[in-house]
Amino acid sequence: MARNTDVVVVGGGYAGVMAANRLTRRDDVTVTLINPRPSFVERIRLHELVGGSDDAVVDYGDVLGEGIRLVVDTVTRVDAAERSVTLATGGQLGYDYLIYAVGSGSADPRVPGAAEFAYPIASLEEAQRLRQVADAAPARAALTVVGAGPTGIETASELAELGRTVTLVCGEVLGPYLHPRGRRAVSKRLAELGVTVIEGPGATVTAVTRDAVRLGDGRELPSRVTIWTAGFGVPDLARRSGLSTDALGRLRTDETLTSVDDARIVAAGDSAAPSDLPFRMSCQSAVQLGPQAAETVLSRIAGEQPAPVDVGFAGQCISLGRRAGIFQFAHRNDTATRLHLGGRPGAKLKEFVVRHTIKQLAYEARKPGSRNWWIKDDQRQQLLRAKRGEALTTVER
Repeated sequence: MARNTDVVVVGGGYAGVMAANRLTRRDDVTVTLINPRPSFVERIRLHELVGGSDDAVVDYGDVLGEGIRLVVDTVTRVDAAERSVTLATGGQLGYDYLIYAVGSGSADPRVPGAAEFAYPIASLEEAQRLRQVADAAPARAALTVVGAGPTGIETASELAELGRTVTLVCGEVLGPYLHPRGRRAVSKRLAELGVTVIEGPGATVTAVTRDAVRLGDGRELPSRVTIWTAGFGVPDLARRSGLSTDALGRLRTDETLTSVDDARIVAAGDSAAPSDLPFRMSCQSAVQLGPQAAETVLSRIAGEQPAPVDVGFAGQCISLGRRAGIFQFAHRNDTATRLHLGGRPGAKLKEFVVRHTIKQLAYEARKPGSRNWWIKDDQRQQLLRAKRGEALTTVER
């Protein structure tokens, strides 16, 4: 009698849960999901946690398929040669295949004083701590949000809607991803909320102190609470385990999401760097990469050639408080178009997308493999050909 194939999924975020659920398509696959927390974290709601409108957690029983073993622990090392992972609490777990879905977190700010005096928001614990700090600050205290990507914009909006005094330090530009038309809509809404937006050549933070933020043009902004949302990093588990990574620490893979070092290791989500052309770190890409990583494993178990990754984008949702938002439409290759939906309709669409994402995880748990309708980017192959051409030219030179 043939034994089951053991697959370990490291990381229980959007990509990891989707991958684990998809793996249950085969009855002869045993799936173990390892995650540091006993509950699923809705990272796209962490700004709501800071504002007090949501706790940003969901019970794994609501999103994880039956039969999947959940191990609440942290993986400290992957031993590819032995096909095992070492756990922080001691002991090891063996695997036949491993899906590396450790996600992303706060990047090392590398700005003097930021690590000591600024509050990141990329994880559940960071957001919970920030909420306590913000709630404890006087009502009129100056709050400064550094970084004007979606997380920074959403956090600034959430706090300003509560009546807090908020400054948003953008660096060069507000919402770099947005089309200029969408950017103007966001700027207008932030002004309505009373957010002071600082952008331009001198709006780069050079230092953070206990009660101030210093900018590149010499200005010093009073700041009782400084919130750091400028960029994301990934855990260094792959690098510490001797696996090949890109400069940011993402696991380097081929187009089937298979590690360039080991065919038994497959990556998904923010921690994957397929062909050194990684997708934007986002929930939108994670829910597509997770199932495709699982399909790569299932194909190998079946003795078939895995299909190359196929991911596309529809746009980007940004909430602007509880009563407004924006959906910035995009081409399938993740470049913004002129179209956007703002105001109250934008807020409703954002909430629909957030709720639908959880429903999507739950649906995959009940009926694994039944949905593959994601928008596809038909320009990725062109980018890959261009990249290969550049590499060949470099070698020839």
